[in-house]
Amino acid sequence: MGLGSLFKRGKKSKKEEVVEDSHIDINIEDCDGCEKCSIACPNNVLIIVEEKSSVRDAQVCKRCKVCMAICPNDCITVN
Repeated sequence: MGLGSLFKRGKKSKKEEVVEDSHIDINIEDCDGCEKCSIACPNNVLIIVEEKSSVRDAQVCKRCKVCMAICPNDCITVN
């Protein structure tokens, strides 16, 4: 196997996975998109999409509950 064969490999397509069974519940009706939870999360689990908080990757979450503590609207529940 030469070096050329490494470059001829097909590129893997990026798959967006939607986590349906997440232990993080966000009440998007009360969320005003202040970004406090996404900024405070030490594991970068949350992201703001369309001015609402959403889960980027629940598997990375360490359940520290910093997002719950900082949310001014009490929109986030970590089970």
